[in-house]
Amino acid sequence: MISTLKALFEIPQRESSKPSKPDLRLAAAALLVETARADFTEDKVELNRLSQLLKASLKLGQEEVDALVLNARERVEEAASLYELTKVINEHCSADQKLQLISAMWSVAYADGDLSKYEEHLIRQVADLTYVPHADYIHCKLAATK
Repeated sequence: MISTLKALFEIPQRESSKPSKPDLRLAAAALLVETARADFTEDKVELNRLSQLLKASLKLGQEEVDALVLNARERVEEAASLYELTKVINEHCSADQKLQLISAMWSVAYADGDLSKYEEHLIRQVADLTYVPHADYIHCKLAATK
């Protein structure tokens, strides 16, 4: 899962050279932050899982991950809707990469052992907005519970 999640955060070379392109890493991290916050609490276990996913997939140090998470929190606060974030995902990710994002969101949601209806609803919205088929959404959910 780590290697496929890493692929999600990799921006193709032709796109990374253009400063006007949205930052895919930031959009994906913002969706993971939003998952951790969906139940109106910032559980340390969920935030630690989010940090572990980012650190392992991006091969970043803790300070870099902390900076990315801080920027992602700011991005979430600025976003008027999930569409702003999922639009970046749709423009830059393959179907497999979108599936890995949904899997990562489930991993964060289940990190504290308690799935909130708000977390589930958020992940469902992101899956719909990124055109992840319902069967794949369910498969990711079941895989995260193991």
